Amino acid sequence: MQEALKQRPSLLFLAPLMLSAVFLAAAWQLSAFNFPLAGLILAYTFAPAICAYATRNRIPPGWIDFAIIALLWFPLEFSAGQQWVPKRAQSTLHLTAYGVSILLGLSIFLLFRRLPGMKYNLPRSRRDFVNLLLGFVPCALILIPLGRAIGFLPPFHLPVNGSPVRIATQYLIILAATALPEEILFRSLIQNSIMQKFGADTATLLIAALIFGCAHLDNGPGPLPNWRYMILATIAGIAYGKVFEKSSSIFASAGLHALVDLIKHLCF
Repeated sequence: MQEALKQRPSLLFLAPLMLSAVFLAAAWQLSAFNFPLAGLILAYTFAPAICAYATRNRIPPGWIDFAIIALLWFPLEFSAGQQWVPKRAQSTLHLTAYGVSILLGLSIFLLFRRLPGMKYNLPRSRRDFVNLLLGFVPCALILIPLGRAIGFLPPFHLPVNGSPVRIATQYLIILAATALPEEILFRSLIQNSIMQKFGADTATLLIAALIFGCAHLDNGPGPLPNWRYMILATIAGIAYGKVFEKSSSIFASAGLHALVDLIKHLCF
C-alpha cells in the first residue's frame, strides 16, 4: 500500500471516501442519516487528506502534520455534530467515528506520509514485555494512593467475577477499543511527532503527557472540567510515554495502558 501510494498519491483519497461510506452506512442502519451529518463526515475525512496531499513532498513531521493530527482529534474530542445524531445512536456512531479517525490517521501517517518512529508493529523484543511490567510498578505505586487521596478512586474491592477467562477477555477488549487507539494518537502521532521535530528529551515527554492529561478534562466520572482525572492521566502519560520510548512496538505502551485501565475497572 505504501508503494502504491508513492506511485499514485491521489489514491490517498480512497481512504476518506471509503471510511465516510462506512460511517454513513452505519448512520443509515441506525436511522440517523441526514445531510448535515453527511457533510460533516465528508469534511472531517477529506480535510486531513487534502492537507496531507498538499504537503506530500515535504519530509514529516512539519507543522502541517500537527494540524492534521488536530483535525483528526478535536472534532471527536468535542463531539462535533452530536446535535444531528439521535440520542439512541450517539454511542454507536461515536465509536464508529473513533474507528474512522484511527484508520484515517494510519492511512495518512503510516502509509502516505510515512512518519518515522510510529512503532506500529508487533513487539520485536521480549524487552517490550519487560518494559510493560516495569512501567506498571510506578503507575500502581503513584496512581492508586494519589487517586484515593484526591477522591478520584473509590475504595479498593476485589473483582466480583475474577475468573481468568473473564479478566483476559476484558483486558483484550480494553486493549482493542481504548488503549491501542489512544496510544496510536497520543504516542505514535503526538509524542512521536514532537520527538521527531524537537528531539527526545524529558521536556518532550512531559509535554506529550500533559496533552494526554488535558484530553481527560472533559471525561467523567465527576464534575467537569475533571482536574483530578487530568492529574492522574498526566502522570500515567509519563509512564506510557517512557515505555513507548524504550520499546520497539506501540503494543508495549498500549498493553500498559490497558492493564492500568483494567485494574481501575476491576478493583476500583
